[in-house]
Amino acid sequence: MNKIKELFAIQYPIIQGGMIWASGWKLASAVSNAGGLGLIGSGSMYPDVLREHIQKCKKATDKPFGVNIPMLYPNLEEIIQIIIEEGIKIVFTSAGNPKTYTKYLKEQGITVVHVVSSLKFALKAQEAGVDAVVAEGFEAGGHNGRDETTTLALIPMVKEKIDVPLIAAGGIATGEAMYAVMALGADGVQVGSRFVASDEASSHLDFKKMVVDAKEGDTHLTLKELAPVRMLKNKFYQEVMGLYAKGPTVEELKELLGRARAKRGMFEGDLEEGELEIGQVSGLIHDIKPAARIVEDMIEEFRSCKKRMEQVSI
Repeated sequence: MNKIKELFAIQYPIIQGGMIWASGWKLASAVSNAGGLGLIGSGSMYPDVLREHIQKCKKATDKPFGVNIPMLYPNLEEIIQIIIEEGIKIVFTSAGNPKTYTKYLKEQGITVVHVVSSLKFALKAQEAGVDAVVAEGFEAGGHNGRDETTTLALIPMVKEKIDVPLIAAGGIATGEAMYAVMALGADGVQVGSRFVASDEASSHLDFKKMVVDAKEGDTHLTLKELAPVRMLKNKFYQEVMGLYAKGPTVEELKELLGRARAKRGMFEGDLEEGELEIGQVSGLIHDIKPAARIVEDMIEEFRSCKKRMEQVSI
């Protein structure tokens, strides 16, 4: 039995990333209905909006789904309370100390998973008592690790040292990539960027089209002094690079970033001034399609790859 399928009571060990401005109830319910685990991304939601998305997701699926909580956001206590009140049974935490809420959430009967970018933090998450760990390589989009450890290197290093189930993330958009990371020891995968280019993602259509048009080298990890973020190269990115050329202070970087840059780009569709967060694997994403089709394609690709590898001899 696959550990991730067993842990979440799902058909396939595919988890949809709880991404800001993309992962609303429509996407989460579609992925869950397709046999994966859908996640609502609470990072871009006020508490009352999160409650609305949870309630709509409950009506749209009778399958398990969860909520992703970036722990650096405000209203954290209120968000935790809503999750408990609404009876959510699966929570993915990220961007913070897993010790803060893991014990409390587990006491409420909630399965807790923490997202990490290094072996050091994977061990801390395990020590905090999480039920599973997502190890995310720096290929991933959005906020990321400072060490720039790739998924290919990170997964076996984490697998060697932890005992809890391991979910791989970062650069995974195909069944072949899923096969590769599971061969390295992952029990399942978390997929973000591929689901951005889905019909159900709440991100702006113009942003989705830009993801589909992206080529190798069109993303870059930057703003490490604030919170490292991988984004598409656009006018705002060029302004960031221009500021770096002058040796900016942290305050100058914060001033340039301002507020709601990600919302402006990914949700409102300002492709020039917005922060457009996406992973390196965007260079492999060539179409926008239903989330269920994405899941189906990944499983078919995984099985085809498995058969092909069984014929390989060395």
